[in-house]
Amino acid sequence: MTIELSIEFFPPQTAEGIDKLAATRKKLAELRPAFFSVTYGAGGSTRERTFAIVKDIAAEGLSAAPHLSCVGSTRAGIREILNEYRAEGIRRIVALRGDLPSGMADPGELRYANELVEFIRAETGDWFDIEVAAYPEWHPQARSPRDDLINFKRKVDAGANSAITQYFYNADAYFHFVDDIRALGVEIPIVPGIMPIASFSKLARFSDACGADIPRWMRRKFESYGDDADSIRAFGLDVVTELCQRLLAGGAPGLHFYCMNQAALTTEICRRLA
Repeated sequence: MTIELSIEFFPPQTAEGIDKLAATRKKLAELRPAFFSVTYGAGGSTRERTFAIVKDIAAEGLSAAPHLSCVGSTRAGIREILNEYRAEGIRRIVALRGDLPSGMADPGELRYANELVEFIRAETGDWFDIEVAAYPEWHPQARSPRDDLINFKRKVDAGANSAITQYFYNADAYFHFVDDIRALGVEIPIVPGIMPIASFSKLARFSDACGADIPRWMRRKFESYGDDADSIRAFGLDVVTELCQRLLAGGAPGLHFYCMNQAALTTEICRRLA
């Protein structure tokens, strides 16, 4: 089975972390992903580290897709970043609203992702393939599912080429979202985001914070393993592999892995899918 893959990294804070990520990247490159994306901290707090990792990826002959968020930024600042990436030959970007850093009151000149997409298109034409975010279980700040769909459509109308979803563990949520957005005339690819499970306690904290649902049956099963890391890993691999199989069988155009700068789980899931 040939699967269109992409994989997300976050920029490490230490020299040791950078070295470990290089080794992880070398291993994951064997999966032949279409691109590696690199996250961008709230308000651009990781701007230089993001840019450095993106340049490393490009120097290795791999395709990089930097994240770029607009909250707390100026048009001039975003224009400078876009020009830096164009100068490096980067052709794909993940355009996000982003989170306002703690203590920062000014939301910046571009407040929403659709405004960022529109600005990128106005500044750079068709230079970049633009990825945007999608939320099969609805954005936690959306007033209603309908509002969230309309907001997503605004990003597409502004010029987005494709979308990557927040991670989820309920395939029906993805399929319903795709059906609903197709009914509004949106035809871009919507790639499901996949979160391998290494630690249930960490996953639970992260999911509670970002609004991703962990189905009750899964939560209870993980909780029953207590501190048995091997059982948690084995069950997590089974659950996520089955989710990926169902998504691909149902027509998902590919998979985007949130690998958390680790290679083992993503590699094993892809091996099982092959």
